[in-house]
Amino acid sequence: MFKSNNAAICGVNFRVIFFCLFFIAFSARLFAQHTTSEDSTHIKYLAEITLVGRANRSDLQQIPEIVGTAIYAGKKSSLLVMKNVEGNITTNVMRQVMAKIPGIHIWENDGSGIQIGVATRGLSPNRSWEFNVRQNGYDIAADPYGYPEAYYNPQLQAVQRIEIIRGHGALQYGPQFGGMLNYILRDGSEFKKSFQVETQQTVGTYGLSNLYAGAGGRTGKWNYFAFFDRRQGDGYRANSQYYTNSGFITVTYRPTKKITTTLEYMRSHIRSQQPGGLSDLQIQQNSRQSLRHRNWMDIEWSTFAWRSRYEMSASSRMELKLFGLLGDRNSVGFLPVTGILQPDTILSATRGFAPRNVNIDLYRNWGGEWRWITDYKINKSTTTLAVGLRRFVGHTNRLMADGKGDTGASYALQIQNDTWIRDIDFNSANYALFAEQIFRLGTRLLVIPGFRYEWVTGAASGQHNLQNGVPVNLIRQEKTRGFLLGGVGLEYHMNNKVEVYANFTQAYRPVLFSDLSTPPGSDRIDPALKDARGFNTDLGVRGKFGKQFYVDASVYLLHYGNRIGNLLQEEAPGVRYNLRTNIGASNAKGLELFGEYQGQLGKSMNTPWRWSQYVSYAFTDARYAKFQLTRVVNNSIVKTDLNNNQVENAPRHTIRTGSTLQYNTIKFTGQLSYTSGTYSDANNTRQPTTNGQNGWIPNYTVIDLTLSFPIDKNWSVSTGINNLLDAAYFTRRAGGYPGPGAMPADGRTVFITLKSQL
Repeated sequence: MFKSNNAAICGVNFRVIFFCLFFIAFSARLFAQHTTSEDSTHIKYLAEITLVGRANRSDLQQIPEIVGTAIYAGKKSSLLVMKNVEGNITTNVMRQVMAKIPGIHIWENDGSGIQIGVATRGLSPNRSWEFNVRQNGYDIAADPYGYPEAYYNPQLQAVQRIEIIRGHGALQYGPQFGGMLNYILRDGSEFKKSFQVETQQTVGTYGLSNLYAGAGGRTGKWNYFAFFDRRQGDGYRANSQYYTNSGFITVTYRPTKKITTTLEYMRSHIRSQQPGGLSDLQIQQNSRQSLRHRNWMDIEWSTFAWRSRYEMSASSRMELKLFGLLGDRNSVGFLPVTGILQPDTILSATRGFAPRNVNIDLYRNWGGEWRWITDYKINKSTTTLAVGLRRFVGHTNRLMADGKGDTGASYALQIQNDTWIRDIDFNSANYALFAEQIFRLGTRLLVIPGFRYEWVTGAASGQHNLQNGVPVNLIRQEKTRGFLLGGVGLEYHMNNKVEVYANFTQAYRPVLFSDLSTPPGSDRIDPALKDARGFNTDLGVRGKFGKQFYVDASVYLLHYGNRIGNLLQEEAPGVRYNLRTNIGASNAKGLELFGEYQGQLGKSMNTPWRWSQYVSYAFTDARYAKFQLTRVVNNSIVKTDLNNNQVENAPRHTIRTGSTLQYNTIKFTGQLSYTSGTYSDANNTRQPTTNGQNGWIPNYTVIDLTLSFPIDKNWSVSTGINNLLDAAYFTRRAGGYPGPGAMPADGRTVFITLKSQL
């Protein structure tokens, strides 16, 4: 059991926070001569919801040094402008959407686009949980400090841009080694009229039907935007029907030129049938088959936020965000420990199906974040300081019971005897203080040091099991700690188009709820259990060479220390237990390369023909370092070390390349995606197991085509073929939900979208 003096810790941490704030404010005043508007004209500021890249035809663009109240200088960052993306955004085909971001690894086991799983640099793509996933700058994952899985992702038709900050983003955005993934939604400021309407109707193979309708405008001191989206389909595989309903509204008011305030609300409801996993042999026989017809997932997600910005002067601004999340994640299904080896058939003894497992998660979170950024003079050099404070409180209630074993296959949460087998409460809280500063040394070199102080607490309590009708309760687990993260970034401008960047930043991943809720008796928790700690470092060059060629090339190293796992222990002959503890580390190093050419066909400047070609390549070498495991052999505990084993789900080579041929406003795009093979477990099991849960994941190549063209000034069409050659492949092996087994990706699919703007 974790023990701590919470009052003492809180007191110490508040003293640290207030001391740091005082020091920052005092030093800024001591050395500062605030810049005038003329002093800071070389600094490009963008508001949080400002359309970037109006004149740039590329969907991948470089983020300016400063956006709103956040510093991006010296970081490995990517900006996707959604209006320029050519691909299937209706069902969130992320290998198209993120094609130009090198090293993005994608789990493609959900053709509906409901569950987006992306990762980079040898990290796990599981519901993007190695990223700090945000919407308009605030958290939308279940709980970033205890259960960081993202069960909701905004509808991409309503997304203005996507920001991805790798590595160095940990100082400004908190936990997760992957960095930050931020969806910026539209807010209506891009409209030219007081009221405009847009629609998109999509139909496709396997029953795909999507209706998207949005409306917005700007008038006087107001701008607003709202949308509703309905998507449904039968799915590529049997037993994979789904529907989603989502809506969003945002209203922005500017009472003065200096003050902006925004209110926004989002609600989403998703229900999808889960076809489960297959063995490798079953995939070869028929990748569309399913052995599970009673497995369902249902998600209701609501987020709400109030954001306010204040332009204190030409060189200083602040922002306050208050946000909350109400989420329910429910599932019901037949999930035996033997996986696909046990068929879901009517039992001869009961003449009915076996009881399904019912799982209900309830998420109730809220938080606030304050940021301030200012320019001031040190001698004759302009310096930029950005500071922030964060408060987050999360509560999760996790319930599990046996459902009724009837013959029905529909979604239903009825449980036996109205009795919950598991009923656990998880609570988390966080305070954070962070600061970064840009020191401009001459006209070319920027040095960006920063720090982040975290105070984090997590607790688990409640009923873990039910034995012979008697509740078995968890021994309350609580872990409270405070620590400091530091880092520094460099940016050197070789000229006004090309820059060299480098950074080193400490990162961490908090102890998760799953680490605090091990079964009593058979499992124990190490009282010295630590958060995963490590660092990211990048060195690269990016910019425009000539008028038509853009390059971003970098090398990186990611150290992931204090990884958490189970070690089998023996305290007496034949008396064994699993110890949840820190068991090892991993290192990922590699190369990330992107190049794009954009030009015209023909010598005439007035030619209507344009052509672009891009290549995105990533090499990843992710391996374990001193990683302990235990197992039982001949009734004895055998210890092994996975040192130098490859990290699972970390392909060594990822290549995406594509061309776009454009005639006036008619565009045709072809894209090829190649991902090399990877192991599915830390033991580097090569031969697939009969249940499909472990083994090699083979390499795969996918080709996608997209065509878009206008009908008139208000109507346009987009159509495409995903997986043109109908490649049969899978990207994931699941040990549990939504498997177990290998999870086939979709074969060839076709879509057509009719768009309007009125």
